[in-house]
Amino acid sequence: VQLQASGGGLVQAGSSLRLSCTASGRTFSNYGMGWFRQTPGKEREFVSGISMSGGRTIYADSLKGRFTISRDNTKNTMYLQMNSLKPEDTALYYCAAEWAPTGISLRAREYDYWGQGTQVTVSS
Repeated sequence: VQLQASGGGLVQAGSSLRLSCTASGRTFSNYGMGWFRQTPGKEREFVSGISMSGGRTIYADSLKGRFTISRDNTKNTMYLQMNSLKPEDTALYYCAAEWAPTGISLRAREYDYWGQGTQVTVSS
């Protein structure tokens, strides 16, 4: 499956952004999906994950209440709604897909496919 992330940009603190991740190539609903982010010199960090059906979601503890993950399997697209953005949210955001997972994976190495990343920059 090929993943294309989009929706990043430069915003002020307190603003909102919605990231999208569009998949092509295989049946989207067979993949658990996740968002990760990375800043220079640091490891890729789990942001949020969603089950194949979209019925279950999980978030990094520090992001609960501000970010919302969702997916539309009819559009082969996953979303990340980010509200009340903070400068520390600045990162390159990646979407990832895991084939037929038993749950929602939090570790990057468990994902099989990755998008190219979309940059989010939050100014103070």
